[in-house]
Amino acid sequence: MSGGTVAAAERRARVLARIALLCAAAAVVTVLLTGPHGLVVLLAGLAGLAVMAVGGWWALAHHGLPRVVGAVLAVAAPVGVIVLAVAHHVLLIVLLALALWLGGLTCARSALRAARPPKPMPTREAPAPRRPVLIMNPKSGGGKVQRFELVRRAEELGARVVLLDTSVQQDVAALARQAVAEGADLLGVAGGDGTQALVAQVAAEHGLPFLVISAGTRNHFALDLGLDRTDPSTCLDALRDGVELRVDLGRVAGRPFVNTVSFGAYAQIVQSPQYRDAKATTVLDQLPELLLGEGGPRLTVEAGEHRLDAPQALLVSNNPYAAPDPLSLGHRPRLDKGVLGVLGVRVEGPAQAAELALRRARAGGISTLTARQVTVNAAAPEIPVAVDGEALSLPTPVQCSLAARALRVRVPRDRPGADPLKQDRTRPLDWRDVVGLALPSRLGGGAQPGTRPSSAEHARTEGSNARERRRPA
Repeated sequence: MSGGTVAAAERRARVLARIALLCAAAAVVTVLLTGPHGLVVLLAGLAGLAVMAVGGWWALAHHGLPRVVGAVLAVAAPVGVIVLAVAHHVLLIVLLALALWLGGLTCARSALRAARPPKPMPTREAPAPRRPVLIMNPKSGGGKVQRFELVRRAEELGARVVLLDTSVQQDVAALARQAVAEGADLLGVAGGDGTQALVAQVAAEHGLPFLVISAGTRNHFALDLGLDRTDPSTCLDALRDGVELRVDLGRVAGRPFVNTVSFGAYAQIVQSPQYRDAKATTVLDQLPELLLGEGGPRLTVEAGEHRLDAPQALLVSNNPYAAPDPLSLGHRPRLDKGVLGVLGVRVEGPAQAAELALRRARAGGISTLTARQVTVNAAAPEIPVAVDGEALSLPTPVQCSLAARALRVRVPRDRPGADPLKQDRTRPLDWRDVVGLALPSRLGGGAQPGTRPSSAEHARTEGSNARERRRPA
């Protein structure tokens, strides 16, 4: 970037930061101008959020009457706040203040992105494959293979398609190895993330490029690669005009994963045979015992030099998510950093549930770390584990690690979600960074925007580790 371009970006970041602070200040002033009524509604809104969380805790952690009472509280709290605002004739003013605050948040995020533009994963040119083999699951994603005519389109582009027979159990990894033995120079999958991981491992073992076709249900891996999840046929464009990414490949107990490994409550729930057909009912039936520590083994977690004791839920991800928040993980901005993301959750009562609702990722019950290796143990020979959403039981201790940049992923040159600015929208916002951009002379003797890492990013990679050392077991 030229000096003039950098200077322009800094000026834009400073202007946006100042607008953000003005909007935030205007939101506060708007509430104050309403007098005591506005302050009452504001405080009632915060209290209502806490009451919603408490009600939600009772609804999830108990059966019978406490669950009913909790559900009623969770619904009644926001309704009560709205009724109070209407009764004091400040509803429109409160909505205006909320709009100003949201506008300030938008400008603040734009300012931080302008000052410290996120870097995309680097791509490299690679020749188009001559003998690509694509494995497709016809039932994945509710029949996307047929709906988007993926077989016909792939064959028109010169690929050989292996269509899985879903009436019998098939070894997908063995099919991939057979394709390699027969001369395949690219392996691809149209299916769920679990199937993607199995074939990705074979591709990594043989140094072959791997093609992701977003024909699964959720397609988290495709999302973080920037692929189009609404039309999986666009992923096939990589066969004709594509580039390569080098990404990490996770391993848990010798098994590959591309997204996440879950332990604790979620992993326990997905073991149930009823989960696939009745997700909500199964969750509500099993959560009370799991949240109260009666429904599963007590976990201990070693993440690098740090230890987590008895998390109710633990998520280990192939590279950390932008927002270490159990309610909204968002994107993984990079898949090539060579570290695991670790998110542990322990909520022991309604007070911690309220704190989680108000403070989100900064709540005391949330632990966020990064580590190159994670070991999960329990006083049981086996524990339930969900690997890329697939329910398994693995012998303890369970070890998670990464093979750094082991996988060559071939993607279309043009990908709708590849813009790092879009992926950065879920990154946590720290207002200290915004103040530092808007008023640089007040902080550190005129520090320029972009000269220090985001405090949110620092907290995720280093500062959060310090919190773990201080947090009691």
